[in-house]
Amino acid sequence: MTGVGERLDSLGLWAAAAGLPEQVEVAAAAAVDVGPLPGRDDVDSVLVLGMGASGSVGDILPVVAGPFMPVPVVVVKGYEPPSYVDDRTLVFAISFSGDTEETIDAASTAAAAGGRIIVITRGGELRDLASSWTVPVVPIPDTIPVPRSGIGALAIPPMVILEQIGLFPGASHWIAAAVEQLKVRRDRLFDGTTPRAGNDAEVLARHIGRTLPVVYGGGGLGDVAARRWKAVLNENAKVPAWANTVPELCHNEIAGYGQHGDVTRQVLSSVLLRHDHEHPQVMRRFELVREILVEVVGGVHEVHAEGEGALAQLLDLVLQGDATSLHAAAQEELDPGPVPVLDEIRAALLS
Repeated sequence: MTGVGERLDSLGLWAAAAGLPEQVEVAAAAAVDVGPLPGRDDVDSVLVLGMGASGSVGDILPVVAGPFMPVPVVVVKGYEPPSYVDDRTLVFAISFSGDTEETIDAASTAAAAGGRIIVITRGGELRDLASSWTVPVVPIPDTIPVPRSGIGALAIPPMVILEQIGLFPGASHWIAAAVEQLKVRRDRLFDGTTPRAGNDAEVLARHIGRTLPVVYGGGGLGDVAARRWKAVLNENAKVPAWANTVPELCHNEIAGYGQHGDVTRQVLSSVLLRHDHEHPQVMRRFELVREILVEVVGGVHEVHAEGEGALAQLLDLVLQGDATSLHAAAQEELDPGPVPVLDEIRAALLS
């Protein structure tokens, strides 16, 4: 098996994970004074356009900023923005590459409807369109290897911009608290950019082994974290994985463990993502779900968030999930970076 110092990593995903605290700091600075912004009273709603890792920003923003904002946040992961978009809609068009066709189509339609567009991208067609629209652009650093390694660069700028407009008061404080927690977590998981032997993520990856992970989180924060874990397990470790949230799974999915326990105990493991912002009834439901799962899956593992505020706890779970997925890839001597099947699908759509 590949050792700690012999990891396959052609795209530098280990270093990118270890650099998440600094990525957040750089992203916050890059979003300051990006250009003319609407006033607080000129915005009735916020729309986030994006796919994949870029689209996850739309999931993060309502959880972190939503409780402080006087206007709603809507995310669209597809080709068409809502019909209500007009000059009182603040639109974040986010594409790591700048060539995501769904985001380009949706942003173009929103711009034609008068939406106040702000672009977050590395370049591509979306960057060219932003120039023609004369709208603010927040650049994504070229040092970030792939979209899934750029969650800080993608998610932080909208928060900073919303704070400047007056729609997310206190964003800078929560971002600083997140950076502080990420550095604490990073130092537990890494020595520089080298993973510490026997760290919690490595132990969890070993426990999961060759089982199929089912990741459960609580409430909106836990839901976003669970789907992030699922995505990086899929892309980095190349394993099937699933995600759901409490309380929703208590109304449907948990019933699916009513039979075939002899099978599920052999192939499934469960990871429960816990945080300090859970509703009391969500906490109680987690206890009940755990009692059920221990009888029907191969192992139940809990991962706990730390830090001040929802953003710090969410990104703390993100970093733990990224590290776990990278260790899972290393255990199977896999290169976590390339995802050829996704490239094949994109190529087929363009042919």
